[in-house]
Amino acid sequence: MNKTKRKIFETSLKLFSEKGYDATSIEEITATVGVAKGTLYYHFNSKEEIFNFLIEEGMKLLINSIEIKISKCDNVLDKIKAVSLIQLKAVYKYENLLTIVMSQTWGNETINQFCREKVLEYISVIQSIVQEGVDNGDIVECNAEVLASEIFSLTCSTLIYKRKSGIEEIDVKELYGEYEKTLFNKIIKK
Repeated sequence: MNKTKRKIFETSLKLFSEKGYDATSIEEITATVGVAKGTLYYHFNSKEEIFNFLIEEGMKLLINSIEIKISKCDNVLDKIKAVSLIQLKAVYKYENLLTIVMSQTWGNETINQFCREKVLEYISVIQSIVQEGVDNGDIVECNAEVLASEIFSLTCSTLIYKRKSGIEEIDVKELYGEYEKTLFNKIIKK
């Protein structure tokens, strides 16, 4: 990605996160980036294309992070722990992306459906890990789709916790410890 496209990407991410998709205009994006509309349209055909690119690339990044991390894990529980840790870190590192995704998941507009589709793709990666654990007996018998959604909800609840508490940087180890006490101990088959 060239420098101008990256700047459009980063600026749009910040504006969509702070103001919302509908309240952010192409004019505001170009003014903040410091480029002419023609330059923006050279890289993106519309505001919706910018938005879709942000969501597509961001969710790919999270899925790739999971796939890389779990490839190094020896068992399903370690994979689930790795996913949870990645999600906790993502709340801090990719807060703007997650804010946009979470705020735009609801509704029936095209962008809402697109966000929902990307979230469901992400959850399906987690679901396959959970199903593996159920199939091989490492995880208690459960609906893998529901448990995968619950694991994804850790990201949502952590983002809400971070906003509610007003802290800039979350203590990932502390929150991870809480998840270990609650979620992980409930799903391990003993």
